[in-house]
Amino acid sequence: MRNVKKQVKKAFTLIEILIVVVILGILAAIVVPQFTSATQDSQAGNLKTQLGTLQRQIELYYAKNNSYPDFAGEAWGTTTDATSMIGGNFVKSAPKNPAWPDQTAAAASAIAVSASATGDAGSAWVWYTGTATTTASGSTSGGVRSNSITASYFDEETGVVVPATATK
Repeated sequence: MRNVKKQVKKAFTLIEILIVVVILGILAAIVVPQFTSATQDSQAGNLKTQLGTLQRQIELYYAKNNSYPDFAGEAWGTTTDATSMIGGNFVKSAPKNPAWPDQTAAAASAIAVSASATGDAGSAWVWYTGTATTTASGSTSGGVRSNSITASYFDEETGVVVPATATK
């Protein structure tokens, strides 16, 4: 008698494959939304670092010259003007706001001078010259102190990059 082996094909059933697909779909639905804000989170981190560095450089300028830079008259300045931020070697070049919608535009590094602590749709940076008022809780009005730099399209209190389509 011959030994006949029954050949059994091993394979997944349609139900098993559908269960795996459903599980992968559920995992994707959980994981993908966590990465959708990664770009804005990195922009916000970059902006916070840049604002801190710029504020320290401006304070260094103040310590050296006993006055703040003339942003209204010369913006960031030129390499030939030793009394400017660029010419005095406080910054290498005019900084660009990473949240600015068009990085190639000159406005991406433009700075406006304002007595109110609000952003400017025409300038990436705002030099706030107003007088901050302290509230009973000890915070300053609008969260911005006088003689400080802020970034358009960035909410420093929440750390959120405001979309370029929004108005400040």
